[in-house]
Amino acid sequence: MSARVSAAIVAAAWLLVSNAMADSDVEPRDLLERMSTAMSQMDYQGTFVYVQGDDVVTMRITHVADEAGVRERLVSMSGAPREVIRDSNGIRWVLGDDRSVLADQPFNRSFFPQLPLDQQSQTDQCYSLKLGGNGRIAGQSVRSLSVVPRDQYRYGYTLWLEERSALLLKWELVDRDRKPLARLMFTDFRMGSEVDKGELAPNSQLQKYRTVESSLPTGQGQATALPRWQPSSLPSGFELTAHRFSGRSDRGIFEHLVYSDGLATVSVYVESDDNGGTQKTGLSRMGTTHAFSRLMDDVRITVIGDVPEATVRLIGDAVGRVTP
Repeated sequence: MSARVSAAIVAAAWLLVSNAMADSDVEPRDLLERMSTAMSQMDYQGTFVYVQGDDVVTMRITHVADEAGVRERLVSMSGAPREVIRDSNGIRWVLGDDRSVLADQPFNRSFFPQLPLDQQSQTDQCYSLKLGGNGRIAGQSVRSLSVVPRDQYRYGYTLWLEERSALLLKWELVDRDRKPLARLMFTDFRMGSEVDKGELAPNSQLQKYRTVESSLPTGQGQATALPRWQPSSLPSGFELTAHRFSGRSDRGIFEHLVYSDGLATVSVYVESDDNGGTQKTGLSRMGTTHAFSRLMDDVRITVIGDVPEATVRLIGDAVGRVTP
């Protein structure tokens, strides 16, 4: 055996040993903690593609955290013009078709999943974490991490995190059989000093748009009273995270409750039925989102979320009036 071949074998063996040693030092929860910190506190920018069924959406994101606080701008690169702006004033959806701005601060969702890392026991109760292999996405080295549900009441995720920063560059939403249901992946990406903060500015001046109040009662604030309606039982790990109520006589009853295990989120809507019971009830589905609706006397109860069918049905059947 030549010296050159021997050196190559030794180098390869050392690389394998080094990788094994590095892997042994990596804890899945440490990666998630780093991801959570990076996604909220680092500056990053890029274009990503979101795919669900036949729907494909291309978006560009600019996220900056500095002395001015956290600022973020999402703008659609395909389809109808859309912008989402997040800052210290909350969140605004800029709808380019009818020149309007929709503001609804307390209840918003992100393209990027997050876990309640300060509630380790709750997370461990709902999911198990498994490290995967290495790869490259948008020119960056990444490490994969699987978030596996422990029961049939939630989906799982496969995450790909940039190795140095743990920024999330790709995710897949998967069912219990690990079949992908939706995915997001960056096609170009930059971070730190490479971020162009000029892209935080909206394409159109917000003051020229008309502001549309949220169609949800008390859309600008949360209820301080206890829920008047709520489920008597919930899947393990789900807890009430937000609540608002309107009892105005011109609108009848309206109550909105949000339950989450930190990753999966379910909304419960309780409202007066003004359609005489003619509106459809039962289960419906759009992509990864399931909804379940039923009537109880003159009240319609609707449960909706990016969760399996069993979850919305269980919660919907359990919702009732709270006994004083």
